[in-house]
Amino acid sequence: MSITQPSYTSGASNTPLLGMTIGDKFDETCATYPDNDALIVHYQDIHWSYAQLQEKVEQCARALLAVGIEPGDRIGIWSPNTAQWTVTQFATAKVGAILVNINPAYRLHELEYALNQSGTRFLVTADTFKSSNYTQMLLELAPELHECEKGHLKSAKLKTLECIINLSDTQHPGMWRWDDFVEEADKVDLQQVKDIQVTLQFDDPINIQYTSGTTGFPKGATLSHHNILNNGFFVAESQNFTHKDRVIIPVPLYHCFGMVMGNLGCVTHGSTMIYPTDGFEPKAVLEAVQKEKATALYGVPTMFIAELEHPDFSNYDLSSLRTGIMAGSICPAEVMKAVNSKMNMKEVQIAYGMTETSPVSTQTAADDPFDKQVTTVGRTQPHLESKIIDPLTGRVSPRGEIGELCTRGYSVMIKYWNNEEGTKKAIDDNGWMHTEDLATMDEEGYIQIVGRIKDMVIRGGENVYPKEIEEFLYTHPNITDVQVTGVPDKKYGEELIAWVKLGVDSESVTENQLREFCKGQITHFKIPRYFKFVEEFPMTVTGKIQKFKMREISIKELGLDDI
Repeated sequence: MSITQPSYTSGASNTPLLGMTIGDKFDETCATYPDNDALIVHYQDIHWSYAQLQEKVEQCARALLAVGIEPGDRIGIWSPNTAQWTVTQFATAKVGAILVNINPAYRLHELEYALNQSGTRFLVTADTFKSSNYTQMLLELAPELHECEKGHLKSAKLKTLECIINLSDTQHPGMWRWDDFVEEADKVDLQQVKDIQVTLQFDDPINIQYTSGTTGFPKGATLSHHNILNNGFFVAESQNFTHKDRVIIPVPLYHCFGMVMGNLGCVTHGSTMIYPTDGFEPKAVLEAVQKEKATALYGVPTMFIAELEHPDFSNYDLSSLRTGIMAGSICPAEVMKAVNSKMNMKEVQIAYGMTETSPVSTQTAADDPFDKQVTTVGRTQPHLESKIIDPLTGRVSPRGEIGELCTRGYSVMIKYWNNEEGTKKAIDDNGWMHTEDLATMDEEGYIQIVGRIKDMVIRGGENVYPKEIEEFLYTHPNITDVQVTGVPDKKYGEELIAWVKLGVDSESVTENQLREFCKGQITHFKIPRYFKFVEEFPMTVTGKIQKFKMREISIKELGLDDI
């Protein structure tokens, strides 16, 4: 009798986990590489060594103590990528304050919820970003700012917020300016910071990140020093980072991709963090790679596509690039080939995970075969476990069968902040984080994501996985990107719609031509009934496709509201 191999793997490693706080590791790196470039921010004209960054971080930490911050207090940050974001990240870690990441795209209702749900005392905020006027929104939510002294806000709506630190040079009512705030450091000796730092434990919570749910309110994933310091370290280890690596980070810092894989990955290795602009601009990224002789570049597939398609792409020297991380979604094969050859990123890696797992739980390796790079999310990260289970029974599935991917190990969050019910639903009694992603595991342990449990389409009793159809449609020569989702149907329960993005120089194609392209290649019930040609997809700030919005728009446009 043959025994079927179960869909379970553990990431073996000879490299031990880091048993230290973020502040201690930061100081260790600053002592080891004081003169190395630490942080370069092009649009702010900032170029700091690790010694200089440490000075800025210690000044901010002293200022936080001067204005009354204590370990465990929540400090929100609502800003695009800036040097001050990074200074705040490491300063809060040194004094044990929990950094609350606020999505730069949040509007009034979402901001109010996040600040109140987390019990944020202090908020560091940008003045404006893109179409958002942060100062105006705060004055609307807390009109008491017009009358209060700096640091003494008592708001009817924002019940725990006491102080706002604005990154603008302009003096706004009731708010500190950043430059004035950091001068408060003169009232506190550095020894006071060190005295607190030595009491902190690596299992202490240090970060709250709100996950953008498709329904209900966002949940605050609460992460420890141990969670995110080690995850940043091992993601960078996989890329063979050293103190000589120079990393372009165009992804948002408010998200794990930026602050963990980017900032903590660099700081654990003495590497250089480089922010081209406050938000993503493909031209600025290409310029930064050339100017700084960057060795690594981070991004989601749509960012790499935008860089490759930029009209001036061929004018830039990208020969210094070696590696990088592509995450957020699977990379189409043609894009991966272009990144390997045209961008010189022969060691680029795919990473997969979720905020609740700090974020990365699986990753490809530099020497993985090409087909594994474009069809899988790699294998289980060091010191972590993966299993795939039948969503109905909870039993581990045999290799090759589709089921729900679960993760266990050091990276699993502590909890959802003040949300016991949500925590119990996400993390089971055995410590497994249930991702709600549908996946398969092959004989070698490579994991392929085939969709979300809630994205799975059931058409006439047949389970249809949008990812499979997307991968096939990618092979059409005129399609540069495609996303498939389900819409209601009276006869079959659900039908498929494909949102199609054509290449800039591509010939136009029709719905019927695409249907003909599918016939005989994929099963008839997997051929989309509807096609919608678009120039862009609804996305989160981090570049993740929002399929629930695609579904909403499609239902409205097709007049299917009554089904």
